[in-house]
Order: sequence, then C-alpha cells, then structure tokens
Amino acid sequence: MTRSAARILVDQLVIQGIDRVFCVPGESFLAVLDALHDSPQIELVTCRHEGGAAMMAEAYGKLTGRPGVVFCSRGPGATNASSGLHVAWQDSTPLIMFIGQNPRNVSTREGFQEVDYRRMFACQSKAVLQIEDAARTSEIVTRAFRLALSGRPGPVVIPLPEDMLTDHADSADGPYVTAPVCGPMASTVANVRVMLSKARAPVVMLGGSGWTTEAVTAFRAFAEASDLPVTASFRRQDLLDNDSPSYIGEVGLGVNPALAQRIKDADLLLVIGARLGEIGTNGYTVMQAPCPDQSLIHVYAGADEIGHVYQPDLGVVSNPAEFALALAAGGPVSGNWSAWRDSARRDFEAWTAPREVPGAIQMSHIMKWLDQTQPQDTIYTNGAGNFSVWLHRFHRYRQFGTQVAPICGSMGYGVPAALAAAFAKPEAKVICIAGDGDFQMTGTELATACAHGLKIRILILNNGMLATIRMHQERHYPARVSGTDLSAGNPDFTAWAQSYGAFGERVSDTDSFAAAFARADAHDGPAVLEIMIDPEAMTPAQSLSQIRAAAQAAK
Repeated sequence: MTRSAARILVDQLVIQGIDRVFCVPGESFLAVLDALHDSPQIELVTCRHEGGAAMMAEAYGKLTGRPGVVFCSRGPGATNASSGLHVAWQDSTPLIMFIGQNPRNVSTREGFQEVDYRRMFACQSKAVLQIEDAARTSEIVTRAFRLALSGRPGPVVIPLPEDMLTDHADSADGPYVTAPVCGPMASTVANVRVMLSKARAPVVMLGGSGWTTEAVTAFRAFAEASDLPVTASFRRQDLLDNDSPSYIGEVGLGVNPALAQRIKDADLLLVIGARLGEIGTNGYTVMQAPCPDQSLIHVYAGADEIGHVYQPDLGVVSNPAEFALALAAGGPVSGNWSAWRDSARRDFEAWTAPREVPGAIQMSHIMKWLDQTQPQDTIYTNGAGNFSVWLHRFHRYRQFGTQVAPICGSMGYGVPAALAAAFAKPEAKVICIAGDGDFQMTGTELATACAHGLKIRILILNNGMLATIRMHQERHYPARVSGTDLSAGNPDFTAWAQSYGAFGERVSDTDSFAAAFARADAHDGPAVLEIMIDPEAMTPAQSLSQIRAAAQAAK
C-alpha cells in the first residue's frame, strides 16, 4: 500500500519511539503537520521561536537518551533553529532537525527563502540528508537516527522538499534503532587498572553524554572504594553525587584554582566521556598540548576525538557507561590515595562555602536553602551568564539527570530546557535559573509552558546588565561601559509573567525568598520569581567596583 512521504516519515517517528516533537509550524511542511494529526502517539509542541523549539528538542534528547526531534520551516526558520543545533553539536546530544525545503522544481534558483543546507550545516551536524525521493524516506530517517546515536552522539539535519512530502511510494518501514554497542576489551580495562594502581596522584574526570543511572551508580561505588578523587567536566556535575567524598568539583568557567592546580600536579588523568574541549580544560591549561606532562587515559565514544588536542598514553574507544561498568566490575583498585582525595575534597568544601556579596540578595544562601528544601531529583536548568555561577558553584547535584545546561555556553537555553525537562520527567520538580539578559532570549516560551500547564519554576536574577560581558569589559576597558547596560529597557518581569497567566513575584532580599518560593510553588502552572541582584554582586569573589579598580591599577 502506498503512503505519502509525510505519512512514511511520521510512521518512522512512531517506530523510533518518539512521543513528542517540537516545532514552529511552517507552510513548507504542512503535509507532516497533517500526518501528525492522525498520530496521537506523538504530541506536537508548538513553540514561539525556532531557537526555543530546537533547544527544547536538544534538552529532551539529553534527558531521554533518544534523539530529540524538531521541525522548522526553511530559510529564517532554519537559521533561527541553528542556535539549538549548535548546542546539540558541541554538547554531543542526539537530535534530528527536519527542515521544510523549497520544492524540487525551483532548487538552485535561490527561490523564496532557499538555502543549501548541505553547505550551511556541514560543520554543525553529523550529516545533512535531504530526501529527494519519497521511496527513500524510511531509509534516510532510520539512517539519521542511527547516525545521531552512534559513536559521539550528535545532530542530523534532514531537509524535506515541500513537493516531495506529498509524493506517494510503496516503502517498507525501518527497524527501531538502538545505539551500537561500543564497550572496551577486557585487556584494555586490565591495562587501565594497572596504570591506576601505579599512579602516585591520580585524578578522574567524568563528562560527555551516553551515561546511564546504572553506570553512574556503579562508578560512584568504585571511586569511593578506591579513594579516587573525581572531577566533573563543564556542566556535567550530575555524573557523581556532589556529596560523595570522592567528588572534588567541576572543571569549567571560573574553575577553583586549587582544583586546576591539582590536575596539573596529578601524575595520571583518567578521562571518561569528556571531549577535553576548551572550557573543560580551563582554556587548554590544565594539561600541556599536545603531549601532557601527566599520563593520560582518554575514554571516548568517537575515535576521531581521541588525540584531537591531547595525545593520550592510552586511548579507549568506548561508550562511557560501558567503560564505567566494566571498570567497576573488577572491584576497587588499590592505591594510597585517601590523603590526596581528602585534601582535594577539603578544597571543594572551602570553594563552595557560602560567600557574602554586596546587596540584600545573597544567592549562595538561597542556593543552600534550595538544596535543603527541594527534592534531590529536582532538575535544574540554565543558560549562559555570570548568574549561572551561583548554581554551578553553590548547588549540590545529588542525582544523575538533574543538570540540564549547555556546554556550548548558549544564552537562552534555560527556559526551553526547563519545558523539555517538565515534558520528559513530569514527576520531577524543575527549576530554571536565568539572568535578565539570558531570559529575554527565549522567555516567550513561557507562553508554551502556560499552554501546556507545565509547573516549571523560573528564577530570574535581574541585575540590569549583560554581566558576563560587563565583567570582561571592566577588566579590559574599565569604566567605559558600552552596550552592556540593560536597566533602561528591561521589562517588569513580574507583570510580564502575570500577563501570560503565570505566577509572578519580585524578591528584593534573601529573607523574603523562602515565602515567595512557597507561593510560587503552590501555583498550578509556570511561576516566575524576579530576584533583584545588586549590580555590584558581579561574582562570588569580586564586586564590579573591585574588578574595575584592579583593571585601572594594572593600566
């Protein structure tokens, strides 16, 4: 029996277990929208902007382990959605981005909103697979899922010529795709154990995607029994319970100097799943490139990434979860590391102790209150900006899957990620931490949250500026403020939230936060708390004035 290409495509999504797709509707894929009308297994989430839709799909892929799916229209729609595609690429998240494309009969004429996506997204995706023949729809969609999940996970782009979608074909369905098994050989695991046992001062770094709850649990038991110090790469802090005696902090933006020095002083680094990118190595400074002074064991699912920047003493091509399970299965490794680990843990405790900053709001105390009162499985999301330091430094992630944040440092990620988390884990509480500039990138997705009745809680840390850029501006061009002041144009976020039908309240001092949060939490729908941050409270370590004074003194 023949089916339209649009029908074949949607049938493949059902086969792949896709229960939700995100989109901003466009006329270029009306046939798919019509096919989804007859597929109640898949919920269609209509977003307000393609960037928000793509970020939602990416975060959904992070949380579920299956490729997130986003549909966008051609030209402006695709370019808007590219922000989420970039997150999926740098964060190694499985994602399928379908783009409604111009009809085939105008191809290459630079028709209305026409873009050559093979050229545009070649370096931002694992593949760009345009479907020209309806009969090959199931083949290409199935291949896209396999590509997105295999090796280093990532995004695949599928342009869909508008006229092709209504063509009919007799086409067999593809099979359900699972990630290819990629585990280490027993001899390799044995070699790793020998190298560990001979180390004087080892450090383990966890990161990347492809982990499972089972693997995280097993590795924690192994690390604690072996007295190993374990750090997390940037925005992968939930791979080890932060209350574990083995956890020593995160290597990311604003890394603890003591942690950075400890990694430099280590004689062996066992890196499992982390790509060893710029931010996760503190600007490529915790190790020398290309040949580190430390012995390096790099475990990564993509063979091409091993040795990309750092040449390892032992490279292991393996899914991180499979490797962690295999390593833990052998029991603890003997080593005299308890004093080394405990010293690193004390550094972490001192670094994350609450700090007093200028103003009536003390975010380190608010984060401590949240840790003490909210469930351990609460999912925290955020975008990019100085505001995120309060979450990453002072919150303790206790369970796997509770941190949803962009490794690529994309502003605007927190709100759509919070929606994705509420969709994916409806039983969990979801809290988004956003800055005033960050929030305004995708804040209109609050309308999507209201439409679906999602009980997300958004804390907008409002200091009236683009604080990260202002911080760098003051360091390089002190007292010459240009382009980073938002105070004159910022909306009343409380009234803005209420206009959507969400709960909204302003918090001006720390003591008022608990009661305000309780009122927000009682609301049956989205809730926004606007937290008024003193502009001087730039970082936990330095005020705005101190940053400016130091820069002026250095000139």
